[in-house]
Formats: sequence, structure tokens, C-alpha cells
Amino acid sequence: MEGEQATPLQRRVDELRHTIDRLNYEYHVLDAPSATDAEYDALMRELRELEAAHPELVHPESPTQRVGATPQSGFAEVRHPRPMLSLSNVYNEDELRRWAERARRFAGGTELTFVTEPKIDGLAVALTYVDGIFHHGATRGDGFVGEDISANLRTVRSLPLRLRHPTGVAPRVIEVRGEVYMRKVDFAALNARIEAEGGKGRAFMNPRNAAAGSLRQLDPRITARRPLRLFTYGIGYVEGGDTPSTHWEALALLRELGFDASPGATRHEAIDEAWDRCVWWQARRGEIDYEIDGVVVKVDDVRLQEEIGYVAREPRWATAYKFPALQQTSVVNDIVINVGRTGTLNPLALLEPVNIGGVMVSRATLHNEDEIARKDIRVRDVVVVQRAGDVIPQIVKVIEERRPPGTEPFRMPQRCPACDAPTHREPGVAMRYCTNAACPAQLKQRVHHFVSRNAMDIAGLGETLADRFVDLGMIHDVADLYGLDWEAIASLERLGEKSAANLRDSVERSKGRPLARLIFALGIRHIGERSAGLLADRFGSIAALAAASAEEINAVGGIGPILAASVFDFFKEPRNLEVIAKLEAAGVRTVDESAARSRYDTMPLAGKSFVLTGRLTTMTRPEAEERLRRAGAAVSGSVSKKTSFVVAGEDVGSKADRARELKVPIIGEEELLALLAGKPDTIAANGASDDGALAGAVGRADEAGNRANGQG
Repeated sequence: MEGEQATPLQRRVDELRHTIDRLNYEYHVLDAPSATDAEYDALMRELRELEAAHPELVHPESPTQRVGATPQSGFAEVRHPRPMLSLSNVYNEDELRRWAERARRFAGGTELTFVTEPKIDGLAVALTYVDGIFHHGATRGDGFVGEDISANLRTVRSLPLRLRHPTGVAPRVIEVRGEVYMRKVDFAALNARIEAEGGKGRAFMNPRNAAAGSLRQLDPRITARRPLRLFTYGIGYVEGGDTPSTHWEALALLRELGFDASPGATRHEAIDEAWDRCVWWQARRGEIDYEIDGVVVKVDDVRLQEEIGYVAREPRWATAYKFPALQQTSVVNDIVINVGRTGTLNPLALLEPVNIGGVMVSRATLHNEDEIARKDIRVRDVVVVQRAGDVIPQIVKVIEERRPPGTEPFRMPQRCPACDAPTHREPGVAMRYCTNAACPAQLKQRVHHFVSRNAMDIAGLGETLADRFVDLGMIHDVADLYGLDWEAIASLERLGEKSAANLRDSVERSKGRPLARLIFALGIRHIGERSAGLLADRFGSIAALAAASAEEINAVGGIGPILAASVFDFFKEPRNLEVIAKLEAAGVRTVDESAARSRYDTMPLAGKSFVLTGRLTTMTRPEAEERLRRAGAAVSGSVSKKTSFVVAGEDVGSKADRARELKVPIIGEEELLALLAGKPDTIAANGASDDGALAGAVGRADEAGNRANGQG
């Protein structure tokens, strides 16, 4: 209701409807959203609540009474044989339990079983097959009429053009429903290619946006260049064939017909188990190679689904648990520069505080000056901020339509903000550096890293106190931590003798940390905890590592030429050798007797590189990695031509695909255990070569490997 007589409530409802309609058009038709999913969900939820409280305000044109957007005019219309409905959302355990109780009530009190599936963030499609041959495909559209995008869908390699039906005859007509999506790694590569081809400013905002835009190309040749994939999650319509009696059976049929159907789907006897699975998916959201924004929970029994029924345009028998928002909009209040321990100038955006996924975010990394220029991030800009798990928040996109007038492009400083020395950027290098090796900001960052928990773990020496010691001239390098004047420290304000004594004990205890911790603590560029452990295991002492050639370091499995060059250069710098000499003189442990062993080259898996994918059942992934390292193997997070084996557990991801592409052998958990527990001992006893034993393991792993490879 609009007009002069409209009440404030009516005006708010009209405002919400207009805004949601605009956002729907931008998202579903233009593929150029100006708001995040969280903002959209908040608006829709407010409108639903107002209409529920005031039913007289509901009318058929409200966004709550429709599923999505109208079809794009460039494509022919396709009417779905059964509507493609939206799902209701729940946001916590209590809401999920209330949904399950309502479903049970509508099912006449029958106890229900459920199926959970990750809610993949892509573009929903309906695929129709006639006599086992792909006939046409369409978008969801408004839920009743979609867009015919058959030509574009034919370019999606994971979409079967002819159905497999090894155990029977495929239905005469079947409509399969699924989601076209883009893997994170493919999305990043696509944006990089667009920019390399001169498309700056045309990069996609997220993988879902990229998938939708790719499928709506009027020229299928453009779509064919986009790395699209398909997951299927259900059957909409069957003619001339049996309809599965449960959703679980429907997923099995889809897999039998040749589809990649709901990876990670799980069947549950009770809603408690379903909720546990929702929590499980949420904890692993950042590890998955594709975007998911929640978990779909469905009643398994198809007969009960129909009995439970529908409300408005949503099924009562299914809902979606939505993860806490990981994207929100904010305002860039300022851009500041932090100087890192190696002298890098690291830009940081100071944001208007915003709650993202239950965490208040007030700053975001900007990476480097090229990244700022590419996204054209300016002070006072309205931006989309993203947080994924424990990753530092980052700015995804500037909303240029909301940019205030008078903003200026950001320029990196030509002089260090900490010491006023000139800054320099080498050609071809992303970072700009402070040229002053004595810069106090660099020293503070080096000390922060050295004393951190995963390095030398000096409890009680926080950043504030460490900075204070640097400012007072007590510390000129990290080795000075072991020669501090404790009487002077005890006399400092807000410390005292007891605090000084506790800190001194902590410093003394840190002298005995393992060699790998010391190597990591030194702050060698590119060297993290994992690579520090590899170097400690291989060389056994700081002296041996310092004396090694770049080629010898590069030969360590899991290191590679870039890391090797960084380590080699570090130990050729006289100032670094002086610090190491001071550490040795102070009694810091620089030798690891258990690692300094000449038998490294005879260890059963020495020189072999392993990648783990999927969930292991007999041990945790950290346990498996540790056991592999003790056997001399390197453990990597990505598959390359140098990878010796990929170990495939349950619910394998894209690493198995990559292994197949590179023809890297895939073995199962049973074969891994054989290598770890049996074959290494056999090798040591018989003096046989590890290559021969590993080749034997591959032969024994054929069946498991074929299962992981999708060949059996």
C-alpha cells in the first residue's frame, strides 16, 4: 500500500519489497549484486516477520510469495514440470529442532529419518533427459518458468550427455536437479585470466557469481572457456520409470546414472545426528574446495515428504541451516602501513567495526599495492569484507555505486612510516621494502615472531612488553633476549621482582626447544612450521643447515627451489650468523640429536612426498602426517608432479582429481598403514630399496586406488 494515507508500517513493508526486488534483479539477472547474502537475508527475514504479524499486508506480488527472479529475455522460457521451490532457513540448533518437530507433527507423529547435504553456493538448474539422452536444461527462474540454457550446459564436462544405467533401464523421461558451481582454485584462475587479458574491473565477485554469469552467456563458446562443474541433489520428475522411495535412494540412482550427486551426503536416524553433521560441515567450510553457505536437511522418506507437504513456496519437509555470515559490508576509515620483520610494508584497512560470523571485524589485510590498485580501494569506500575460518579478513570488492565524492586513489609511502628511511620495490616483486636493516619496527616484529607460541614459546613476553624492551634499547636482536638485565627489568614500572623472575624462567626454558622450533623462530622468509620440521629432520643442526648448498636444501622433499634459495641466502648473511653465534653462546639448543642421523637416506620413505585427502578413520590427519615424517617422507598440502602418492580417505576432494590429471598413484588408508607399520621394517631388515617396496604397495593398492579414482 502506497500513498499519502500509508502508515509507517505499510511504508516500511513497501520499502522492503522494492529493495528486495531490486537486489533479486541484480543478483539473478544482472549477476552484479550490490549487497551481500547476509544483508539480503536480513531484509527478507524482516519482511517475512512483518507479513506474518500483519497478514492483511500480504499480496501475491510480495517477494516472499515468489522463488527468485524472472527469466532473462535473451533465452527461451522453459516451464518446470514441478516447481523448483526455495528452502526455508534455520540459523541455530533450536530452530532446526523446531523445524523437525513440525515436520514430525505433519507426518502424524511418525519418527523421521533425515539426510544432510552441503548447500553448495552455485546456480540451480533442472536437467531433462529423454530416453537417456540430455534433452534440455533450464535455470530455476521464478520457480515455475526458467531460462533454456541447454547450449551452455552442454559445455559443462561433468554433465553427462548420455545416462549410464548399468543395472537397469533409465526412465523414459527424468528431470534431474542440481547446482552448477566453480571450484575456488578455478575461480581464482579465471579472475587472473580475465585481468591478464585486459579485463581489469570485470573480475567476478565470488564463485557463485562467476558460475551464474558464465551460464547466462549468449555465446556458448564463452561458457566453454569457464571451468564449470555440476553437483546434483535430487529428482524433480520421472515418467516411465520407478521413482525412488527415499531421498537416499534417489541420490544413489543419480550416481548410478552418471552424476556427481551431493558429495558428503549423510543419512541420520535422529535430528541430533543431523545437527552434529551441520556443525561438522561448518567447521570444515574453509577446507572444502568449493563454496558452501550451509547444510540442507531433508526428510528421507518420499511418501512422508508428500504427507508433510508445503507452505507457500517452500517444502515443509526440507530446510537449510545457514552458516553465520562470512561476508558483510563496511566502510574503510583509513589505510595504514605496518612494517614486517623482513622489512615489508604491509597495508592494512581500518574498517568501521562489523559483525561477520559472530566476530567483530575492524581491520582487513590489503596484501600489497598492486592488490589495492587492482580493486581500487580508497579511504571512505564502502566495501564487501570476507572472513573465512581463521583467515585474516580481506576486502573482496568495492561497491563503487556507494563511493562518496572526493575520494583519492591510495599511494604507498615512499619513506618508511617507522624510521623514515627510503622504501624500495624490486621489479617483478609484489612487496615494497624498508631499506633500513636497523628499522625498529622490523626488530619488533622479529621479536614478536621469535617469542610466539609456535616458535620459542616464551610465555609472559607479549607484544607490548617486547616493544617496550626494544624502545628502551634492551634488545637489538633476538639473541639479546638471553642476555637481558633482569635487575633493570625488575625495576621497571608495572613489573617487579616476581614478574621479572617468572619471565626469566620462561626465557631459560625456551633454550631447550626442539631444533625445528628454533629454525621457524629465526623468521627465514617463506619458512613455516612444516618446512622448518623438514629441515630439522634432514640436517639435524643449525651448523649443518648453514653449511648446506642450495642444491642440498632443494633436495629435501617438500622444500623446493624458492624455499631453498631463501634458506641459503639467510645463512650467507653475516648479521644472521652473528645472531646464531650469540644464541649458541647463550646455551640455546641448536642441535637435535634425534634428527641428526646419517641414516636419513636409508629411512623407508625418505625422499617421498605424500598428500592426504579425505577423512581417515584409524588416525587423525596430524597423526598421519607425523608418522609419515618420522618415516622420512614429506607431507604436502597440494598435488604436483613431484608428489609420490596421494592417500585417499573418505569424502575425497579435488586433490584426487588433480592426482588423476598428473597420473600420481592414489592409495587407500590400508595401504598407508602397511607402509607405515609393515613395509618400513621390512625394508630396514632386508636392505631392500624403498622404491621396490613402494612399487609393491602400489600393486596392492590397485583396487582401493581405483575406488578413489571413481573407476570401480
